Amino acid sequence: MKGFEQVVQAPFITTDNGDFYLKGKWGEKFFHNGNPIILELGCGKGEYTVEQAEKWPDKNFIGVDIKGARMWSGAKTSQNNGLKNVGFLRTNIEFIEQFFNTEEVEEIWLTFPDPQMGKTRKRLTSTHFLKKYQQILKKNGIIHLKTDSNYQYSYTSMLVHLNSFELLAKTNDLYKSEFLNDTLQIQTYYEKQWRSRGIPIKYLAFRLNNSTWEEPEIEFEKDDYRSFGRSARNRQP
Repeated sequence: MKGFEQVVQAPFITTDNGDFYLKGKWGEKFFHNGNPIILELGCGKGEYTVEQAEKWPDKNFIGVDIKGARMWSGAKTSQNNGLKNVGFLRTNIEFIEQFFNTEEVEEIWLTFPDPQMGKTRKRLTSTHFLKKYQQILKKNGIIHLKTDSNYQYSYTSMLVHLNSFELLAKTNDLYKSEFLNDTLQIQTYYEKQWRSRGIPIKYLAFRLNNSTWEEPEIEFEKDDYRSFGRSARNRQP
């Protein structure tokens, strides 16, 4: 990972270390332009980040993940394709507000995050993380959730409703919906696997124009299958 110009590594930063040196300066010091910055949190191999960058050269895209072995693939592809509007940040999403300044980010993509069905605080759409996103998003910044998990979709939908977030799009079957566009048609390796198993892709888009942070108190039905890499098995009819 050290050999890639597109990669910034800070896997051990904590709240005791203060803010990162690129905070508030990603456009100036990293991309060398003033174009909008879009994050993919939990980017894995960075497929979504790279393909968005290819489609939208007038925007800057940063994939964030803690696992460098995954991001290596996206960094290699972006280097081979000569993409200058792509970056990868290796760090813990828990500290995301230390890396980006107030209103520095235009949009956030959460592509197939682990639903963390037993650990609300670790769920990337929980109020714990949404408060962090609000610190770095522009006033009308958008959060996108693309997921195979009905649990994640149901939980986040209820969260949006309880806190009166501005709902922009919601569907439990993206590929049969009116929302499908060039960006949402991008498919990662894992998304293709989900679809091949007959699992519909869900999608939510919303803005955090709220003043409350309430967690759902109801129990949601858990997914009846495991994620890839965790003893995956076919979904039963």
